Amino acid sequence: MALIDLKLYSETLRMQTRVYVVLPQPQTQGEIGVERARTEGKHKCLYLLHGLSDDESIWLRRTSIERYADEYGICVVMPCGDTSFYTDMKYGKKYYTYIAKELPRLICQFFNVSEKREDTYIAGISMGGYGALKIGLRECDRFCMAAGLSSVTDPVIPVFSVDNKDVMTAVFGEEMVVPEMDDLFCLLEQRAKHPLRPRIFMGVGTEDFLYEDNIRLKNRLQELEYDYIYKESSGLHCWTFWDEYIIHVLNWMFRGKV
Repeated sequence: MALIDLKLYSETLRMQTRVYVVLPQPQTQGEIGVERARTEGKHKCLYLLHGLSDDESIWLRRTSIERYADEYGICVVMPCGDTSFYTDMKYGKKYYTYIAKELPRLICQFFNVSEKREDTYIAGISMGGYGALKIGLRECDRFCMAAGLSSVTDPVIPVFSVDNKDVMTAVFGEEMVVPEMDDLFCLLEQRAKHPLRPRIFMGVGTEDFLYEDNIRLKNRLQELEYDYIYKESSGLHCWTFWDEYIIHVLNWMFRGKV
């Protein structure tokens, strides 16, 4: 695999930003200790989003995502979403438009990555789980599957709006009202009968402080008859859990099993 530290100018953000890209390398004769999938043609691509306290480097620092990607022969794109909750912020940058629309176009221009919907995936943890599910639902003509691990299902619950008032005000304004286009439950309703609604994976630890919120979202997926996988096990809101569960996500996305 090649690890690319990509620095680019975003017209949406109107500034330079950073993206880490893990990309399959066709010729690696002599490399020791790596299990690699052979791939031909354009690569399938997973957009992998970070949480509220993290940045674009965190998946590389806390998990073995580069080694996991090797096993599937996929490209993994890890952008910086700042503390935006992957929205076009009330007082700030348009991170939704950048990550959901501009970045996939740029990645396909820069690299040998497929533009096809059936080859494009998105996942994330916590704030990034919220972002992945939201982007997957809103941009269902681009993303075929979306996975959220320990996802924030309602960004303005007290644990975020009280402890991070300045952040949440910048994202949603002083009233902290989540618009329908940023509300996961509203989006599930709107996409319920859409022919291209994404397949969804949800994973959460039973000791996670967001456990009950995830159960409510899972129940709504079931009521609306989405094609979804829900998986839980003992675990907290932590990287020990997410490093284990990203393997489940990759198996589901690229091997059709959990």
